[in-house]
Amino acid sequence: MIPAFSIESFKETFLSKKNVSQQDDRVIRTAKEVIDDIRSNGDQALKKYVEKFDGFVPHNLEVSESERKDAWEQVDQKTIESLQKAAKNIRAFHEKQLQSSRFMNVDENIVSGQLYRPIERVGIYVPGGTACYPSSVLMNAIPAVLAGVEEVIMVTPARDGEQIAPILSVAADIAGVATIYKIGGIQAVAALAYGTESIPSVDKIVGPGNAYVAAAKSLVYGDVGIDMIAGPSEVAIIADETAVPAYIAADLIAQAEHDENARAFLFATSQTMIEETNAELVKQCADLPRKAIAEQALLHKSATVLVNDLDQAFDLVNQLAPEHLEIQLADPLNYLGKIKNAGSVFLGNYTPEALGDYYAGPNHVLPTSGTAKFSSGLSVDDFIKKTTFLYYTQQALKEASSHVVNIATEERLDGHARAVQKRLID
Repeated sequence: MIPAFSIESFKETFLSKKNVSQQDDRVIRTAKEVIDDIRSNGDQALKKYVEKFDGFVPHNLEVSESERKDAWEQVDQKTIESLQKAAKNIRAFHEKQLQSSRFMNVDENIVSGQLYRPIERVGIYVPGGTACYPSSVLMNAIPAVLAGVEEVIMVTPARDGEQIAPILSVAADIAGVATIYKIGGIQAVAALAYGTESIPSVDKIVGPGNAYVAAAKSLVYGDVGIDMIAGPSEVAIIADETAVPAYIAADLIAQAEHDENARAFLFATSQTMIEETNAELVKQCADLPRKAIAEQALLHKSATVLVNDLDQAFDLVNQLAPEHLEIQLADPLNYLGKIKNAGSVFLGNYTPEALGDYYAGPNHVLPTSGTAKFSSGLSVDDFIKKTTFLYYTQQALKEASSHVVNIATEERLDGHARAVQKRLID
């Protein structure tokens, strides 16, 4: 079911920067038009686009306290318990990322250090189209709350004209989201970035979305911060003869069912493993509710590669820099040192990527499309600003002055040199 690629054809198709897709010009133009209108005309433009793209405008844009309370009665208690347990795991993992401001005294005449301060207001975008993602609420909001963000605002479109999915409201309560608005798409990103009469502007926007949301985030970046520009979701699996074809196939399908552009890769040391996995893919896709989507992704965006050895597999994976990497090998922990570029790693036959998506604790907001070569998954650090500070006594400045003046003079910035010299003359 997944096409077989030679090593060279895989490199040409999936590793060549010539083949990296760029954002669609039409999508960018649409996003810019909507953003400019909302930036200039506030709520009037916001409601116009909510009606245009969603087909209706909710009576109240903000989810009320009574709506949030009622949502708890509309979600199965077992599901609520699962969300609470997942939130506990996510919170425990991210708590260990917290850092404190610190002094770094050089001597009695010099004090330097770094202040850690949370971003004041953050907006979380949560998709609400054909599917809803309470896990995205937890993964985005919990690190922000732990970081000390004063106000976490969530946006997600209403699904029936007035109500957001109840499970999203419950997840928001569990995660500590202050306010929820019933808007989505480009218009939600624009409202968060620039504010309207109804929606306050934020300092940073995080969370996944479709191509239009990604384009909008790229356009507002600089006026506000963003987490990343996410591409299609992807998984790479390295497997040897100890792997289980049924497990590999299940994990490839789990990734492929996201959307038709999702990417799934298998690097195997055995042709038999590839053949048996393909047979399992056919079998397991047969009764999959999102079969059509998964099959399109597997047939047109994915690849199997027979490698000569594991060193070759890790070399290809490090060039690919996948969002998710599964290592289904004997003694998988022994191979951590071979990983240079990956968003998140899942070790062994009993650690499916789905475990990380929902429950285990590490964040599932991860770099895609090769960006794991230079970026990391969402963490508490994404909601923290680091400000350095410095204190010199007169004696310390005197001792450093000649060096500062020498460098400033070399750069022909005489004002810099004089700013030091002035303090030593007077």
